Amino acid sequence: MILKNILKLFSEKPYTHLANLFLLINCSLLVSCQPKTDDTRIVVASAGKITSLDPAQASTFDALQLLSGLGDTLYRIDENGSLEPRLASSLPVISDSGKTISIPLRKDVLFHDGTPFDSYAMAFSLRRFMRIGRLNYLLAGRISSIETSDPYLISIKLTRPSSSFTRLLTSINLTPVSPSAYQNHKNKFLNDKFVGTGPYRLTRFDRQIQRLEPFSYYWGKPVQNSGIDFVKLSNSTALFGGMKTGEIDVLLSNALDEDQYLALHNMFLRGDIREGEGPAMEIGYITFRSNIKPLNKQVIRTALSYSIDRRLMVDRVSYGMRKPLRSLVPPSLKKYQDNPWPVYNPKKANLLFKSAGYCNGKKLIIPFTYRSNVPADKLLGLTWKEQINRDLSDCLELKLHGVESVTVYKQLGQGAFDAVMLDWRGSYPDFESYLTPFLSCTKSIGSYCEEGEAVISGSFWTTAGMERILRASEKSFGDERDQFLKSIERKAASGGAYLPVWLVTPRAWSQNQFTKPEFDGSGQLLLQRLRRI
Repeated sequence: MILKNILKLFSEKPYTHLANLFLLINCSLLVSCQPKTDDTRIVVASAGKITSLDPAQASTFDALQLLSGLGDTLYRIDENGSLEPRLASSLPVISDSGKTISIPLRKDVLFHDGTPFDSYAMAFSLRRFMRIGRLNYLLAGRISSIETSDPYLISIKLTRPSSSFTRLLTSINLTPVSPSAYQNHKNKFLNDKFVGTGPYRLTRFDRQIQRLEPFSYYWGKPVQNSGIDFVKLSNSTALFGGMKTGEIDVLLSNALDEDQYLALHNMFLRGDIREGEGPAMEIGYITFRSNIKPLNKQVIRTALSYSIDRRLMVDRVSYGMRKPLRSLVPPSLKKYQDNPWPVYNPKKANLLFKSAGYCNGKKLIIPFTYRSNVPADKLLGLTWKEQINRDLSDCLELKLHGVESVTVYKQLGQGAFDAVMLDWRGSYPDFESYLTPFLSCTKSIGSYCEEGEAVISGSFWTTAGMERILRASEKSFGDERDQFLKSIERKAASGGAYLPVWLVTPRAWSQNQFTKPEFDGSGQLLLQRLRRI
């Protein structure tokens, strides 16, 4: 158990144990040298990088996962998909025709620095996020004022009624932080520290290890373990090997190669390890840049929508572990099952390409970009290219290009990619958090978006009335809201600027001496429930 002993040494004085550290590294080369292990903590591993633990800055899977153990939100989506009060003492009270949200707060909550949580602290955190938050579009234009007339009641005045706002309050990005600890960071990020109210407090932060200790004064149920070492390993092979040898206690599924993902699932089926899965909230999709030739033609984008065999993609790429998807919204967030994107139909695609002047000796060549550090992206590109060569070789050709994901995200809104494979996980479990980031457009000329989320997403596409319908859906409830959702998705499917491909279910595996990993309704692993049996 070399990894666990290194983690133990990291928690002690570095100079006192420097010689022991070198000895431990040397022992890793010798089968006969096996030092005693420290079994009091749980090693949770993944491959993602965490560069910031500031809720206003964090956006990666791993950062949000870690924050879910270090902080609390006003509400949480429970395992049944219902709104559950956390820092709020009860469900919100909605008044003023839906424009005022009043939230009573718990009176027994302390931040990790010992200061009390109250309405001022919550207002401080919300205003800070509105000023500097990377995803501040979540609140932009929605809030007119925040009132704290009572220490344990916060009232949020909205500019317009919002049917999704209560679920928005479950977003980890709105996790409150201590005003005392962040006094000098009102307008800038504090990346390497975190002072919140959660069941764990942060005692170490660097690129390889984040150490979580139980918070003795936590208001809720105490954690069921003595602490978490959140470890980052460089690649999927290292993660898989660590799980097989027992160096890793719990492994998250993000960034695993698909064959190793399948191997772990088979180990679970054999009873060698435990497996838990959460709600599928991540979608994989392709964005087409709609403001350049030839992709500015709707008929071309529609033809491309017919050209992809999703079942083949999920079978070849993920051995069927992912699910085909013909919607921009995860099925669990819809009361009905409406899948407006076309099913695979190469004959229909052929006819559409011909109507646009291609085939019969004239090929449409589409540059397709995949994220080079995401194995599934490249496999999808290769499989789709092979399938097109088989079914549509007279009409269409894909030119594959691999680009590192950080570069993709940086250049996406600059219009750098004709067609690019991406994934998305909404900031909170509501269909608005999927549709607005793709389709919102505040300034346009015809079907070309010039300002708004549709630009940032890289599609530059909109259609007449889209922004109006998005706004109208926010003011509606129940069946009326569902009808707006259908209308929005059908317009988006007709526009063809996005091509949903698959749905990803989060999984985690634990050694048999630990409990089965559990997830909440937002797809976060519940670190505090992990325990040794």
